[in-house]
Amino acid sequence: MTLAAFLQHLAFALCLAGLSAAAVRAMIAFPILDHPNARSAHSRPTPRGGGVGVVLAFIAGMVVLYLFADFARLAERQFLGVILAAIAIAGVALVDDMRSLSARLRFACQLAAALVAIGSGLSLSRLALPYIGYAELGPLGLGLTLIWILGCTNAVNFMDGLDGLVGGTLLIACAALAAIAAHQGGWFVYAAALFLAAGFAGFLPFNLHPARIFMGDVGSQFAGFMLAVLAVAAARFDATQVSFLIVPLLLLGLLWDAAFTLARRGAMGDRVGAPHRTHLYQMAQRSGVPVRVVAATHWGFALFHAGLAAWFLALPGLLKPLVVLPALALQLGWTLYVALRVRRAGLSWRG
Repeated sequence: MTLAAFLQHLAFALCLAGLSAAAVRAMIAFPILDHPNARSAHSRPTPRGGGVGVVLAFIAGMVVLYLFADFARLAERQFLGVILAAIAIAGVALVDDMRSLSARLRFACQLAAALVAIGSGLSLSRLALPYIGYAELGPLGLGLTLIWILGCTNAVNFMDGLDGLVGGTLLIACAALAAIAAHQGGWFVYAAALFLAAGFAGFLPFNLHPARIFMGDVGSQFAGFMLAVLAVAAARFDATQVSFLIVPLLLLGLLWDAAFTLARRGAMGDRVGAPHRTHLYQMAQRSGVPVRVVAATHWGFALFHAGLAAWFLALPGLLKPLVVLPALALQLGWTLYVALRVRRAGLSWRG
């Protein structure tokens, strides 16, 4: 990519960020109020639905990309269906932000969108095993892709409960993904990640503590789904599909917290689908860690993981999966730190 092209893309991204910010301001002026309850981290009614700005910035970017761009013009028609499915998820989630739809209906919409993505040809077919080799997944790849898309969509949604945490993390992750995709020549992934980053750049200033607006399901479910799909698309960066790991690595702070919390609640006999406030980030905040520090910690995770993703590109093929080990070690350290604070504060892991 030439310097002139990069500057053009940056200028366009700034325009999309301005569009996102304008949409967020509109959602603040005409609010969908989130009233605090026993599980809330906020104490006064606060608007939600700020993720509308992210969605609109992404759609605007894709329209321009489709109509005018000289590269990455959605030549692969499968992405059209995926984008429409993501927009459908955002629409249903926005209705949910306004009137609280049933969990079954939300999940059915996510499942339908995931099946559209898989039906469009986006699925994993190979698995890289360090020191062993590559395993062909066959039909199992379809199931693993479905689980990944649904899991990532909901993990990002579950983690959106503290001012600035998810918005800042996704801004860093999307910017890093755009840079990596540009380096690898994956131009659709580059453009999509850039548009998402622009959307979050416009949204985040309004979501910093104390937040003027929350992202809402419309933003978190949309972003979770799109990043899950981009992970599968990024697998095409190399013939072995090990590049699939790039997005999970960038999002590992969010994915670890969500997975650890579900596993812990299941092991304790709690209903894993019941509302609660026992995510690691919530327990850290309840134990006395300031909201800004918890959010900044997750931003630090994202920056560290971005550095690991850059290292990932330089490793030999079968050693690439090992790059997740330092990231997992960092998450384990954070988990132990939070557990110690919870114990000292006398908090319960139930609730």
